[in-house]
Amino acid sequence: MSDVAANPGSTWLLIGGALSVAAALLHIACIFGGPDWYRFFGAGEGLARAAARGDWTPTLITLAISVVLLIWAAYAFSGAGILPRLPLLRTGLVSITAIYLLRGLVFLPLHLWRPQHTDSFAIWSSAIVLFYGTVYAIGTIKAWRYLTV
Repeated sequence: MSDVAANPGSTWLLIGGALSVAAALLHIACIFGGPDWYRFFGAGEGLARAAARGDWTPTLITLAISVVLLIWAAYAFSGAGILPRLPLLRTGLVSITAIYLLRGLVFLPLHLWRPQHTDSFAIWSSAIVLFYGTVYAIGTIKAWRYLTV
C-alpha cells in the first residue's frame, strides 16, 4: 500500500470513492423505493412499469450498476492507498475517469441534436457525473506516481 499521507491524490480519490459508493447506495435504494424511485431517478417509464409488475429485470440491472460503482469505489480507495493495490490500477482509474467524463460530456451534443429529449434529470445527472469524473481525474493525476507497484 502506498503512503496515504504522501500521496497528493489521496483526498481526491477518497472523495471520488465516496461519491461512487453514494451512487451505488442510491441505486440500491431505488430497488426498495420501487417504481416511483425509478421514475424520480430517471430510469425511464419502461423500467418503472416493469418494477411495478414485479419483473426482476429492473432489480438485476440496478444491482449490476451498483456492483460496477462499488468496484469503481474500490479502485479509487486503492489508488488513495487505503485498500491494497488492485490489478491494473492506473488503467482502471483512467478508464473510470474517462467513462464518468464521457457520460457527463455526451449530454451537450445530444441536447443539440435532440433537444426534445432534454429534461431536468438529464441536465442534473450529466452535471453530477461530470463532477465525479473531474474528481477522479484530479485524484488520478495527482496520485499518478504513487500508482505504480
